Amino acid sequence: MLQLTELGARLKEARLSKGYSLDDLQEITKIQKRYLSAIEEGNYSIMPGTFYVRAFIKQYAEAVDLSADELLETYKSEVPANKTVESTTTATIQQPQSRRSLSKMPSKGFMDLMPKLVVALFIIIAIVALWVLFQNKADNSKPDNNTETPVTVDTKTPPTTGKNKDNEVAGSKEQDKNDEETTKKEKKQQELSKGTLVNDNETTNYTLTGTEEFKIRVEVTGDTWVGVQDENRTEISDRADVYHAADVVEVDAKGKQSVRIRLGASANAKVFVNDEKLKLAASPSERSTQNIVINFSEKE
Repeated sequence: MLQLTELGARLKEARLSKGYSLDDLQEITKIQKRYLSAIEEGNYSIMPGTFYVRAFIKQYAEAVDLSADELLETYKSEVPANKTVESTTTATIQQPQSRRSLSKMPSKGFMDLMPKLVVALFIIIAIVALWVLFQNKADNSKPDNNTETPVTVDTKTPPTTGKNKDNEVAGSKEQDKNDEETTKKEKKQQELSKGTLVNDNETTNYTLTGTEEFKIRVEVTGDTWVGVQDENRTEISDRADVYHAADVVEVDAKGKQSVRIRLGASANAKVFVNDEKLKLAASPSERSTQNIVINFSEKE
């Protein structure tokens, strides 16, 4: 069994003082029990990547009411340096050493037959052209019995008097006003506020209004932790875990007051709210781990 590090010992002491078992902490943080145990033992080699070491330690610390920033600064010599997660897919295409010929030289018999085929083709084309020409000439020579005598319709508009003209102008303005109000109603749509940064250096708050829908979609472009919780910190996604490139996490949060999206590597994920892409208020290069809190409000 590995010996506890100073950081691991402090975290374990705080956990025990709270009366939490590793199973309890796993339920609170949604981090697998084996990772929590590894943090206490300083066994970071089993983590999915060095990036997640700091993210998991922060979540552990928050769950037992310790300052994550203070811990990481105090024991920075024990924690692996944070690195940007990059996912590079290399595909090597092995070219075959030999290729089969896609064509073969025509046989002598075929070459002898070629001139005859060309002559026959020209004869067929000439016959078709003559037939088409004859058909057109025959159609043009037929009298058109369906020709109708055009009827002249008087489309002149009677002169408009001054009174009628004023009524028309007033009616036109009223119609324009109604059309403008109708257009404004049709343009009413959801509004997603700009993100407001919180002093914890990880959380950004947004407000969603003007819609009854509340659907969240996270498109993953590289390895990253994704978890989605409601206002009661209950996980409402299928699972909170490490996702990989091309994975998609979808949650219908209709009826919820707010959702909290946890991104382990925010540079490797795109967040959409009712199909509208959310613009991160904090740059992923400055804040790799981010909490995105979206508050739903029916007020506009």
